[in-house]
Amino acid sequence: MIDDLQAMHAALTGARLAAEAGEVPIGAVVVHNGAIIARGQNRVLRDIDPTAHAEIVALRAAATVLANYRLSGCTLYVTLEPCAMCAGAMIHARIDRLVFAAADPKAGACGSVLSVVNHPQLNHQMQLQHGIAADESAELLRKFFRERR
Repeated sequence: MIDDLQAMHAALTGARLAAEAGEVPIGAVVVHNGAIIARGQNRVLRDIDPTAHAEIVALRAAATVLANYRLSGCTLYVTLEPCAMCAGAMIHARIDRLVFAAADPKAGACGSVLSVVNHPQLNHQMQLQHGIAADESAELLRKFFRERR
């Protein structure tokens, strides 16, 4: 059984790999029945795909593993607060729980800028937790953008 910190460290590994590939360092993993079943990292540049955010990549992989686009019983761990697109995908996938590391004051859709996740008018609610390994994730992002300037 993987715990929250271990899962977030796995997501951070994906974020580091994304950075090495020149992508914004964001990583994600999907956990089902206590084990990682899917991993994702930002791939927008490599795939020439504006939807290839780490969360979407991980959700697609998890759906393939479970042979179902509904990901009930799954937890998504991501190193940065999801954007509106990713939050919407999690709602449609019926993720049970979202755990993210660092808040995103520029585009976060889980409370920072927008509150897409758990909006009272939407038909799906999920457990939400944030702050696990937030400093490590934020520093990885700061370092990446510092080096690009």
